[in-house]
Amino acid sequence: MFYEIALGFRRDLSVYTPYASITDRTAWNSLSEDWKKAAVSLGEKYLGFSYPHLSATDFMDFLRTGNRTRYEDKLFSKRHALNAMVLAECVENRGRFLDGIIDGIFSVCEESAWQLPAHNSYIRDTPQLPLPDSTAPVLDLFACETGSILATVHYLMKDTLDSVSPFITKRIRHELEQRIMLPYLYEHFWWMGNGKEPMNNWTIWCTQNVLLSLFLVDIEDGLLKSGVFRKACQSTDFFLAEYGEDGCCDEGAQYYRHAGLCLFNVMEILNAITDNRFASLYKEKKIQNIASYILNVHIDDKYYVNFADCSPIAGRAGVREFLFAERTGNENMMRFAAQDFFSGGMDSLLLPAENNLYYRLQNAFTITKITEYLQSHPAAVEHPDIFYPSVGVFLARDDSLALAVKAGDNADSHNHNDTGSFTVYKEGKPLFIDVGVESYTKKTFSPQRYEIWTMQSAYHNLPAINGFMQQDGEDYRAKNTTCRMDNTLCEIDMDISDAYPKESRLSFYRRKACLLKGKEILIHDSFSFDHTADTGITEAPSVTLSLMTYEKPVLQDITDKLLFRIGNLGSLSMKGGELIEIEEIPITDPRLKTAWEHDIYRILLRITGNEIKLHIK
Repeated sequence: MFYEIALGFRRDLSVYTPYASITDRTAWNSLSEDWKKAAVSLGEKYLGFSYPHLSATDFMDFLRTGNRTRYEDKLFSKRHALNAMVLAECVENRGRFLDGIIDGIFSVCEESAWQLPAHNSYIRDTPQLPLPDSTAPVLDLFACETGSILATVHYLMKDTLDSVSPFITKRIRHELEQRIMLPYLYEHFWWMGNGKEPMNNWTIWCTQNVLLSLFLVDIEDGLLKSGVFRKACQSTDFFLAEYGEDGCCDEGAQYYRHAGLCLFNVMEILNAITDNRFASLYKEKKIQNIASYILNVHIDDKYYVNFADCSPIAGRAGVREFLFAERTGNENMMRFAAQDFFSGGMDSLLLPAENNLYYRLQNAFTITKITEYLQSHPAAVEHPDIFYPSVGVFLARDDSLALAVKAGDNADSHNHNDTGSFTVYKEGKPLFIDVGVESYTKKTFSPQRYEIWTMQSAYHNLPAINGFMQQDGEDYRAKNTTCRMDNTLCEIDMDISDAYPKESRLSFYRRKACLLKGKEILIHDSFSFDHTADTGITEAPSVTLSLMTYEKPVLQDITDKLLFRIGNLGSLSMKGGELIEIEEIPITDPRLKTAWEHDIYRILLRITGNEIKLHIK
């Protein structure tokens, strides 16, 4: 799709000039007064900032301890400071932040490597090297993003920086050429794709930032530009090949921001440098479905359907979602993005924790437009019931309840062993939950990944079968999945027995999850064992069901059924099970604390027959 258009484009590629540079005072003076005031205030916090040195032992710390955050916190703090002072200077244009900006540029350029220690390898899924080879740069997510930051600084402030010394922008161009452009053009990193390997958000996220690194800077080398252009288009096709026609992001809502929205910016850049040669692709159904995914999996306020490594709090929608919706003609999503953008307060406007300076620039020059749109389009946002067959994500809602179910398999990018698991929200608040993932460490993306509790099916709303949990891999999947959706009943029905090892002795495990609109949610599990299998196990079969809740469950009644009150939010009743225990799970990890403000709970139930029905209200 993209590569074919690229091969047919025979003209010179333009420089990318999306927004005004610092010299266009009319444009910068016309920006939102609230944004300008906040941008200057944030920049002032970094006046006199001492850019931390990233030492060789800092880099080696990851392999020695498995800790990612100590190095990354230093690296990201430098970029946050540089970004904030650049935007503040663009607003003021008085030189007050200029020394801090120049210090930041040289500090970043003097780093031995731009890739993270956790990504310091040349071949996919191979052990990381202890130190970087500065003569052979690794292009990972954050090397590419660093390139785009410096290119954006160059784009915005070239004339101002040149008035101090032309060697500042010369240094930027040199580093971009040696660390980004030439390695990109002449080396192959796995995320570039080859038509065989599976891709993920890396492909389009890196591609976006490489394009920004090159086309925001006025590089005269036409062969370099055309080579990068064609290679980027080919990688974009490899990325899109991983998506079903339905546009579902198998990494979840949080990763949509690094996948679908980076696709949007790639398309914007390609259109701009080719006189809109790619504009027709916004009418492609797959592209439109990718765009609208984030709206479709939104629950309410800050909450989203989550599975795999995705958090239920996936970040506010905003400018990029709004612009993508505008390009694809989705008015409902434009309203959603505009409303959610202003629900996020000043953080939505400034993006103070965002590494990518270009995103902050997009915000600055779109706030007025998105404000005017919201004022003239106050209608409520509609959230559809939806089933994504490519990944197996089901979501149904009524005025009170939302039911989400994950079918599919256990081989998604950032996978957890969660086939068949469900989550429930009531009144927009989490009732039965998917925990998410703890802070990334060396173990997170290692062969020991599924030793981490949050990855295991026993900590999802799923059964353990004869002591066995689900396993990871494409073969461990739901089968015979059917789906029905209408105005009164939405249900998904599947057999998840293949998600468990053969040693579990399952013949089938059928899970039916239904939303009876205006009434309740019903989860009906039924199962049978293969008693002819020669496993050497003589004990009677056992099924233990785990149910994860955010609020504390309290047992209310055990006369003819188990009845639980889940905090002050909802209730769970059932027949066919007996309570083993209610476990309180402390939330101490910093990443999990961003999603869960207090401890969570796990109800463990022993199923006494060959079926159980859960009624959730």
